[in-house]
Amino acid sequence: MTWWLVAWLSLGAYGFKVLGFVVVGGRRLPEPVTRCLLLIPAALLAALVVKDAATTGQQLVLDERMLGLGVAAVAAWRRLPLIAVVVLAAGATAALRAATG
Repeated sequence: MTWWLVAWLSLGAYGFKVLGFVVVGGRRLPEPVTRCLLLIPAALLAALVVKDAATTGQQLVLDERMLGLGVAAVAAWRRLPLIAVVVLAAGATAALRAATG
């Protein structure tokens, strides 16, 4: 049963992609649409990170992870290298966890 579901969902996803080629064809999308489509992966990734940082199971939890997320956001805004963003966020989270017990 599960593999049939995977197969149908795969065919559906492929069908939607083919439908896009058929509808759009050789035409170019308008520039505002293209810019918005390029931002979708980053928005989805950001939503997943915030969801995982602010919840535990079905509950909203504001703990040390939110400080780490805030530090990461500021570091990314300051255009620090990715490794620096990760290390600063992990360090801030670990320091607050150590301070609170």
